[in-house]
Amino acid sequence: MKTKVIQSLTELKNITGTNERSFLLLYKSNSATSGCAESYIEEAAAQVENAAILKADVTTVRDIHPAYGVDTVPSLLVFAKSELKNIIKGCQTATYYKNLIENQLYQVSSGSAGGPSVTVYSTPTCSWCTTLKNYLRQHKISFTDIDVSADPEQARALVNRTGQTGVPQTEINGEMVVGFDKAKINRLLSING
Repeated sequence: MKTKVIQSLTELKNITGTNERSFLLLYKSNSATSGCAESYIEEAAAQVENAAILKADVTTVRDIHPAYGVDTVPSLLVFAKSELKNIIKGCQTATYYKNLIENQLYQVSSGSAGGPSVTVYSTPTCSWCTTLKNYLRQHKISFTDIDVSADPEQARALVNRTGQTGVPQTEINGEMVVGFDKAKINRLLSING
């Protein structure tokens, strides 16, 4: 299956309204992180069937991201019919996207009953950040990844909240975890291991 480039919010609503599941990558051309996400979503799309996989460049398509409150790209929007279910920020691996699209990951809306709300604050060059994200993926925990090196506003907000400048930092159901504190992460996410 190939990704489809869309040009407007109206086109997005028409597609999501007629598909059981739809995935939209919002990206910015000429951005390294967006290029990473675009490359991996294309690779994942080539391996799956029966899902609407879309993409839109926010430099030319300006009506989608404000409609869904998306303020950082790349962001992958996950729809069930026309209802937005989740937003995954940052660049993930092709395997992650493939598993997400095939519905193999534990998917819940952020903060909804029955599943954890997990946000990882990381940078692309942080080895502990990669270890943490791989650990969450291994346990099929869906999370939002925010690259604080590309989002100074998020970085400032994080320091104001925790007093810490290092990454990774993870918010799990409103509780902050600084570093890769495996014991605390396991406890908060009910992971046995």
